[in-house]
Amino acid sequence: MPLIRRLRTKAGDALLRRVAGPTAHQKRARIHGTPGPRWFAPDRPVRIVHADASLYVGGLAALLLQSLHPVAMAAVWAHSGFRGDPWGRLQRTSTFLAETTFGTAHDAERAVERVRRVHARVVGHTSDGVPYRASDPSLLSWVHIAETYCFLEAHRRYGRSPLTGRQADGYVADMASVAVRLGVEDPPLTLDALVASLRSRRRELGATVESAETTRYLLVSPPLPLPARLPYLLLATAAVDLLPPWARELLPVPRRIRLLLRFARPGGLAVTSAIRWATPPLPGTARR
Repeated sequence: MPLIRRLRTKAGDALLRRVAGPTAHQKRARIHGTPGPRWFAPDRPVRIVHADASLYVGGLAALLLQSLHPVAMAAVWAHSGFRGDPWGRLQRTSTFLAETTFGTAHDAERAVERVRRVHARVVGHTSDGVPYRASDPSLLSWVHIAETYCFLEAHRRYGRSPLTGRQADGYVADMASVAVRLGVEDPPLTLDALVASLRSRRRELGATVESAETTRYLLVSPPLPLPARLPYLLLATAAVDLLPPWARELLPVPRRIRLLLRFARPGGLAVTSAIRWATPPLPGTARR
């Protein structure tokens, strides 16, 4: 095997295992190879977006944006493995996205049911005494809106084949169909409605100790080996640039990332291209 091909295979395998866990290849084979009906047809926009390397940028941006909801962040801070087991949390999230987007309807339904059971157990109070429950439709709606917006915006900027306006509306509708199953009430169904929903939630958002700690953890001291730090810096800068300007101002973005924001687009294109080059193709597709 030529050296470049070996390096490509090694890098792709390491990336896949980091994001999807030590059984990543078996998990991929099961999700994509098990016969049966799916929630989404192969040409649906949600499949286009979630199969693209731009999802890495969108996922990091979504975590930063979601952290600005004080009640939602308090629940994550108290009950999630975000600090103690960040890769485990990432792997569970990526598996959920894969199962609901590409898996059989049976696997997708089981994935949703698992998340609903977890949400039912997450209850508590913020440091200000505000009660919360993870199954609250309003909190679920915020997480959904932030995630959908960031995934779609990342694909618009860094996707291999950006969606048309009609496809963008289709992506929002696809994501809404999963959100309803999770307990979100009346999610937006078009891009315009999504942007309006994000705008309407601004009054609930603000900087907190938890959001500042999350930002520092994600942008300053991520649990990564030294060789991965420079590519991650490019990815993190692209993710921060993806946020609405008002959200960037609420977060304690490190000075080095603020200085790099003018180069966010070329840096984001470089890192997503590298991820796309290294990532093994989905089962049943050819490497490009």
